[in-house]
Amino acid sequence: MTSLRATGHLLAWLKQADVQHLSETLVAFANSDGGTIVPGYDEHGRETSSLTSEDVEALLRRAAALTSPPVRAAIEASGNASGPAVLIRVPRSLDLHSLADGRVFVRTGRENRALTGEEIRGLASTKSTGDYEADAVAGATLDDFDDAIVAEYIARRESRTRRLTGIVPPTVQNAASLLHDIGALDFHGRPTVAGVLLFCRNPQAFLPHSGVVFVKFPGTGPRGEQGRVGYGRREEIGGPLSQVIQRTWQVVFEEMRVGAIVKGLEREEVLEYPVFAVREALVNAVCHRDYRLRGRRIEVRKYADRLEIISPGGLAGYITLDNIIEEHFSRNPRIVQGLFQWGYIEELGLGVDRMIEDMVAAGHPSPRFHATSYSFTVTLSNVRERRVALQGLYAGSAGEPRSSADPSGMNERQVRAVHYLREHSRITNRDMQALCPQVTAETLRADLSGLVDLGVLLRVGEKKGTYYILK
Repeated sequence: MTSLRATGHLLAWLKQADVQHLSETLVAFANSDGGTIVPGYDEHGRETSSLTSEDVEALLRRAAALTSPPVRAAIEASGNASGPAVLIRVPRSLDLHSLADGRVFVRTGRENRALTGEEIRGLASTKSTGDYEADAVAGATLDDFDDAIVAEYIARRESRTRRLTGIVPPTVQNAASLLHDIGALDFHGRPTVAGVLLFCRNPQAFLPHSGVVFVKFPGTGPRGEQGRVGYGRREEIGGPLSQVIQRTWQVVFEEMRVGAIVKGLEREEVLEYPVFAVREALVNAVCHRDYRLRGRRIEVRKYADRLEIISPGGLAGYITLDNIIEEHFSRNPRIVQGLFQWGYIEELGLGVDRMIEDMVAAGHPSPRFHATSYSFTVTLSNVRERRVALQGLYAGSAGEPRSSADPSGMNERQVRAVHYLREHSRITNRDMQALCPQVTAETLRADLSGLVDLGVLLRVGEKKGTYYILK
């Protein structure tokens, strides 16, 4: 059961024979990235309801009948003698699914969330474009795949999943069945867009827009020396996506300045930007760009004061700038899953959170996100801000908050809020009121805003949807 617990938004636990909850989960998974439902167990792997295979099959039929169009799900044996007898697998769907009453759900973390009208329109727009990464690429054949690239993928996949594929030797021909299963080949054995991008020795021969352009400018604007037209360095980077990520990172790394800080008696080198933040922004651009847009490649622009990574295509599905931290939706789920199994993605759906954390921890402002209907830009600033020192915020190993005389300048209510956030992922105005019931709501809102000004918290969302996370 441990391996099931690790898959986050791709997993749901059906504790009881609840038809309504199952129907909502079917819709949520089908509208998102798909997923697995574990009937009769809770998130700790404990049996909560004795359900036979026949019970699950009957339950699934009743739940699917409440969805429109009906969600197609499959029941399969779990292969775990000490766990559930069967699992329910729900694939991602090209259709927009809803319940009979018209509600549309998506999967957010471990919960099903109903979409607003505007979010439904955004998701419908994405669904209507079809499953481009599964389309066959004209002219591409299995001979265009590279044995060494496939062998590397299989080795990394086996190491990550701790499960052998049994493909020996790991050549393209021997791995044809696996390549079909992961969507790299279609039902006729033809390479798909995802397959060409992941395993082809020269994907740009078929998809010339699939590479990256790196440009370095000496100043803060797109100009060369002394304001003239030009740039300091320009690199065009191609190859399969794994090599595109590696080569682009190497170029950026070569151009990053190295500083130093002194800790005690030791000197420690510090890069211009946190490594994870740069790699995550780059991986996200490669994973989530719209490969249907053929007129533009991913652009990485390095200026004197910032790094910009521009990905063709707007935000996918129901993702907005307000919910980008907590929501997850993949325009290209096969590419995302492939790079995840390859090891280029550490944890599905959690990269933006850590990107923010690493930037702020290094003394930088939070990353800036800018979205249009045709592009998405992540901007990392190399400016280092002075941050409030939080050392000594807690007294002793028990984590008890200090008194109002805290050296960080926070009052007792603010210290209590930070202590709450150490135990929870977020805090809202309502949570704050529950922590300090004798204080007015206006004062508590001012306390949270003050923590934002101090650089301790990050405000996410707007109006009633506002919440705060620790920087």
